[in-house]
Amino acid sequence: MLYTIVVFAAVLAIIVLFHEFGHFITAKMFGAKTEEFGFGFPPRICGWKKKNGKRKFFWGNKDVEKMESEDTVFSVNWIPLGGFVKIKGEDGENKKENDSFAAKKIWQRCIILSAGVIMNVVLAMVALSIAFMIGAPQVLDSTEGAKVKNQQIQITSVIENSPAAEAGIKPGDAIKKIDQQPITGIVQIQEYVSAKQGSELIVEVKRLNEQKTFAVTPEFLEQTKKPSLGVGLANTGVVSYPWYQAIWMGVRAAIVMLWQIIVAFGTLIKNAIVGAGIGVEVAGPVGIAVMTGQVARMGLVYVLQFIALLSLNLALINFLPFPALDGGRVLFLLIEKIKGSPVSQKIEQTIHATGFLLLILLMIIVTGRDLFQFKDFFISLWHKIGF
Repeated sequence: MLYTIVVFAAVLAIIVLFHEFGHFITAKMFGAKTEEFGFGFPPRICGWKKKNGKRKFFWGNKDVEKMESEDTVFSVNWIPLGGFVKIKGEDGENKKENDSFAAKKIWQRCIILSAGVIMNVVLAMVALSIAFMIGAPQVLDSTEGAKVKNQQIQITSVIENSPAAEAGIKPGDAIKKIDQQPITGIVQIQEYVSAKQGSELIVEVKRLNEQKTFAVTPEFLEQTKKPSLGVGLANTGVVSYPWYQAIWMGVRAAIVMLWQIIVAFGTLIKNAIVGAGIGVEVAGPVGIAVMTGQVARMGLVYVLQFIALLSLNLALINFLPFPALDGGRVLFLLIEKIKGSPVSQKIEQTIHATGFLLLILLMIIVTGRDLFQFKDFFISLWHKIGF
């Protein structure tokens, strides 16, 4: 459990800090004062402020406005779940001061607000590039110039109500043997299974680091038009590329992944509007923490892929035009541009506060569902620690 907590905190910190660094660096670029860049969330443990041109260490949770720091205060805080950046005038105050966010041009403020999302996309590209350098699992279709190891035949899909589904075989399982016979190729599997309609087969698979055995009887399926187990198969392996090729692969994979997430979100929203049902499970902080622990035990490459996926999801969600999110704040800037004057600061703050409360309520609901879904995990943990 401690391992899961540490990895979850580290993954979340990386994703959030990249996001906040985007806001930080663009605010500095446009001359808006960044009053504090915090590692973790308050209360503050300690920090570094700039006085008379030199950085000085300090302890305590003193208000940053009272420190009279000549530049950004860098702080370390007690809650290690990411970080934050505090920009002067980010809530619309100090409009007449040149180093205030509120005094900057609309296009500059839009870039500052959007930079966090952009940095999350950059993080996904970096994480996937590193994964491709050290070796990532993928389908062996085009691997020119790459090194391939740990080749295997993996199940990519399982047809609903098929013999494989009823036996408990899942996507991601790697077929090692059928009836004690080693596997040499997809065609061999297909021919052997087709010839065994109605006969029970013993299928040995590798699932993560476990060996599992299933008794499966091939049936004629309409989807395949022949006797089969009801699975999709692919040749996969751990593929590593030269650094220059890995960078391109990482950038391309991040863009493809982002587009797939956008399409999935679009479908989800459309189904919710027309009443077709969402059809997906939404995980909250607890669910993500449990999944992080599971992924971490699979290896570094899987953690890197998970970071990329979470970072892209955060980027998309945070740019939705919803109050309290970066996208919502950009929307108010666009309204200001169209109408020629800003929305009342009081009205905007009220709308953002309402949006924030709705997001907190949603997080509480999803967290409750997570606790119920993973109750066996927490009951087991409870017994382990002796309560």
